[in-house]
Amino acid sequence: MRKQIAAANWKMNLTFQNAEVLLKELSDTDQIIGSGQVVLLAVPFPYLLLAKDKLKGKKNIFVAAQNCSENKNGAYTGEISAEMLQSMDIKYVILGHSERRQYNAENNQILAEKINRVFEAGLHPVFCCGEPLEIRESGKQNNYVETQLKESLFHLEEEQVKDMIIAYEPIWAIGTGKTASSAEAQEMHAHIRSVIAAKYGNETAATISILYGGSVKGANALEIFSQPDVDGGLVGGASLVATEFNTIIKGLKKG
Repeated sequence: MRKQIAAANWKMNLTFQNAEVLLKELSDTDQIIGSGQVVLLAVPFPYLLLAKDKLKGKKNIFVAAQNCSENKNGAYTGEISAEMLQSMDIKYVILGHSERRQYNAENNQILAEKINRVFEAGLHPVFCCGEPLEIRESGKQNNYVETQLKESLFHLEEEQVKDMIIAYEPIWAIGTGKTASSAEAQEMHAHIRSVIAAKYGNETAATISILYGGSVKGANALEIFSQPDVDGGLVGGASLVATEFNTIIKGLKKG
């Protein structure tokens, strides 16, 4: 069975002191995360080492970065390299989140370079893809997402593809309170898996965890995660409340 994953994306939220409190609440929970499950906490860059320290010894919980540069190193003030993350023993990094695409002009070609840097550093990418509302309303969402996958990932070797996570995030559902129905989520997740299968084969496609991201909450997590091709969620606002995020974790399929 594929790994079932609850990934928290804190985005640009919480002061250092607030982050300490939330990490303590998450660390103090007695919730057991199964061997077939993974919890990721993508915290702001200044809190990476704090999170690692607070979660030390917690089984199947890992700290993730929210982004990294497409450049290896150099005069890029304010940027963070994959090598820097690797040197801090950060194993996961989110790439291509819709907010990065929208506000930082990250296109599929830039993301292909970021993917390369991440694999060179031995990290695991969480690659985000998804369509805006106008594409969904025109019925072209499958082609749109397929292009994102092909232009950013299809230069990779099969073993690299097996080592990544994909997150489908319908942009029209992020932070809006709107959520794709469980049927809509399943339809796109199955399509993503079929696109991977056409390039790399059914066996490889079957190993990749595909997460849903778009206003996931404790109240809807169980239904969404119950779909056969949905392997968990990339969670924004609801991950900032310990009780809410713990409910989402409980919604994961049991490995």
